[in-house]
Amino acid sequence: MSDTVIAQSATPTANLHPGFNVLAKAIGPICNLDCKYCFYLEKDNLFPKNTSRQMPDDILEKFVQHYIETQKASVITFVWQGGEPTLLGVDYFRKVVLLQKKYAGGKRIQNAFQTNGILLNHEWAEFFAENGFLVGISIDGPQKLHDCYRVNKGGGPTFEKVLHGLEYLKSHKVEFNTLTVVHRKNADHALEVYRFLKEIGSQYMQFIPLVQRLSDTPDEHGLYQLGPQDDPTVQVSEWTVRPHQFGDFLCQLFDEWVRKDVGRYFVQIFDVAMESWMGLPQSVCVFRPTCGDAAVIEHNGDLYSCDHYVDPINRLGNIMEQPLASLMGSEQQRQFGKDKAETLPQYCRSCEVRFACNGECPRNRFATSPQGEYGLNYLCAAYKKFFTHIAPHMQFMASELREQRSPANITLQFQPHINGRQDSIGRNDPCFCGSGKKYKKCCANKEHGRL
Repeated sequence: MSDTVIAQSATPTANLHPGFNVLAKAIGPICNLDCKYCFYLEKDNLFPKNTSRQMPDDILEKFVQHYIETQKASVITFVWQGGEPTLLGVDYFRKVVLLQKKYAGGKRIQNAFQTNGILLNHEWAEFFAENGFLVGISIDGPQKLHDCYRVNKGGGPTFEKVLHGLEYLKSHKVEFNTLTVVHRKNADHALEVYRFLKEIGSQYMQFIPLVQRLSDTPDEHGLYQLGPQDDPTVQVSEWTVRPHQFGDFLCQLFDEWVRKDVGRYFVQIFDVAMESWMGLPQSVCVFRPTCGDAAVIEHNGDLYSCDHYVDPINRLGNIMEQPLASLMGSEQQRQFGKDKAETLPQYCRSCEVRFACNGECPRNRFATSPQGEYGLNYLCAAYKKFFTHIAPHMQFMASELREQRSPANITLQFQPHINGRQDSIGRNDPCFCGSGKKYKKCCANKEHGRL
């Protein structure tokens, strides 16, 4: 599964504005695992057989040079993915760091690295620590849930090897976070997954919903994955999370987090929701009104509009033939970004939580609205439930931030007895979460578990 590593504020893309972000797949789609739900392994069919999938030196150098030169920000973040980037070896990334220093031009360079953790060892951890890499570990929860789909080439479990790799990062004090794919098997175990991630030391978490449709036969390019433009009658895969599952997963996760973990543990979708309630631009592309500023470069220099749109239709060109900036600024890419807003169904346009959702990612828009309009996001019900559920708490935390107070103050509302005395809020007083309801009808119920 091609994953997105998260930075401590929210995502590395937050450091790239104004400008754009390019995910670098220097190993292409090659991986040492065979995750059952992976959407990227089949991308290998797009490239000539019997050729290397390692980005050659000339392409690597041009990418590093152009990426730094075309960014307006003073801090430039490179995001390295795959496939599995550790297959390139440590020396390859030593070369990357040297190239970054060569072309930095006074800018500060950061690196984010997404890995399944299987090949991590002391050498890798030492390199990451010395060069300040932020490492994202892909892990789907405790062993019984992780090993459902994240298997090796022989179909065997990978959990123990992932944890072993994580221990190397911890021993060298490498900054890390976790990425968890929410699928049909782990979606009913939100608190078990969340508490497990805290136990292994993850303070920064990203949860990605798995949505996938597969054709029975490949297309002319050897691809089985279907996009929203393809046959709407094809059902989702057996591992795809159901909308109600994902909605419940997020709500349960939030209810535990908001009671005691605000300011201590950071969940990307909660951070992005706060940006929405604060009226700020969302730092994650799927929740922005438009997209198009997060492309992906393959090992051969081909640039595609998005990590989830690596197909011939969305190929922008090759950086050895056209400058990176011109490809990102092309009419094709601009239209790709605008299409997200322009194709939004009317049902979404009139939705009360549109400001936080914006129809999520277009790749998931293959459902039909209650009015019969095609193009509704498959996860619409999940996001509508989640954003509605968290609204009172988000309003309170946003108010605290505007008053230059800590949003972690929200945890006080779940502590009715302080120093042996009753909290000063009366049951018939307006609830201080900002919902407009009486305290007894709102957060008082939440304190006793009646959500």
